[in-house]
Amino acid sequence: MDYDSFINEHINDDTAALRLALAGKDLGFDIADAILQIDARRKFSRKLPDTLAAFPAFRFPSMLAGEQSTSDRLAAYHASLIPVGASVVDLTAGLGIDALHLARRAADVTAIERQESLVEALRHNAAGLGIDNLTVVCSDCRDFIERCKADGRRFDIAFIDPARRAADGSRTYAIADCEPDVRALLPDIARICKRLIVKASPMIDIMATTTYLGIEPAHIIALGTPAECKELIFDIPLDAPVGIPAEYCAVTLRSDDESVYSFTRGRELDCPAAPTSPAIAAGDSLFEPYPAGMKLGPWRLLAADFGLCAISAGTHLYYNKEATPDFPGRSFRVIEVLPYASRIIKRFARQHPVAEVAVRNFGMAADDLRRRLGVRDGADAIRVYGITDPSSTRHLILTTTQPAPLPNT
Repeated sequence: MDYDSFINEHINDDTAALRLALAGKDLGFDIADAILQIDARRKFSRKLPDTLAAFPAFRFPSMLAGEQSTSDRLAAYHASLIPVGASVVDLTAGLGIDALHLARRAADVTAIERQESLVEALRHNAAGLGIDNLTVVCSDCRDFIERCKADGRRFDIAFIDPARRAADGSRTYAIADCEPDVRALLPDIARICKRLIVKASPMIDIMATTTYLGIEPAHIIALGTPAECKELIFDIPLDAPVGIPAEYCAVTLRSDDESVYSFTRGRELDCPAAPTSPAIAAGDSLFEPYPAGMKLGPWRLLAADFGLCAISAGTHLYYNKEATPDFPGRSFRVIEVLPYASRIIKRFARQHPVAEVAVRNFGMAADDLRRRLGVRDGADAIRVYGITDPSSTRHLILTTTQPAPLPNT
């Protein structure tokens, strides 16, 4: 039995038992690596469904490589940012999922990776996927940039995703703490390409990052799903100054489409505060922005653009008498608005033993509120928001977990 046949035959086996049963045996190939492939294909099947379906013999050099890689869905969005036929360099390729997706749209892609095991895996995977316009170079990106400068080599676009781990293995978030230092590289990157796309942690401070980089992006994109913000993208032109404020884009990848909400910081600052009356009541539609929008913070514009009231300035929840299907977030129907009082708390669990609990500007964590109410967490139940109104009074808003229906239906 060869390496690939072994993986296919044991793809559904208990790998812990498999390791024990084969300990010390020689099958003519690296058994530990073959079992690694089984574990990785299972673990990352939902993250990389398209890639693994197109090439079932995809190689993972380590579990960490799969954990740190981008997903197929995010990589497809990254590829959509480049024009067809562009020349692209990925300066920090890693497992290469971005590079593989970019190659389907670009004229040519050069992927730079300093770990030999990742380089070998990416070459193997590109060949298996039939991608012939991807060149993989084993090098530190700083050395590669120096060689490009010396040779006069240029690209249309560079991608960089600086490592978010410190030398001791701990997580880092600020762009200044990532490796390599993008700011230090900017002058040299500008010598070899016209445009730089930087991927960064969703935890970073946007204003602090743009100040640190010292250059105005054309676009600042918060990219996520309905459940979480996955990353921030800074799209920076290098061949000419932008001359206009950055466009902020909240992009949410839903199951079969995407929600996009764009604005400028100036529009948000110039927008009047959202109205907070009449008070929210049973029968209203409640709107919660997607996490990508929450990261960018267009609080006043969301109310103005969609004709909504805000519960209070710091709560970031909106409401209206009618449904608003195009709102970039989730919508619910309000069942009841209750005061946060001991008489309500004592009987709450008898009426609603299972509920999703969320808090906004409430002065208490969601888990603490859940314990106070005595409810169990559960999907497809009511959703309870603990909120503080403009008079600093706390309330519980009970909503349906289904999207608000259209009016008169």
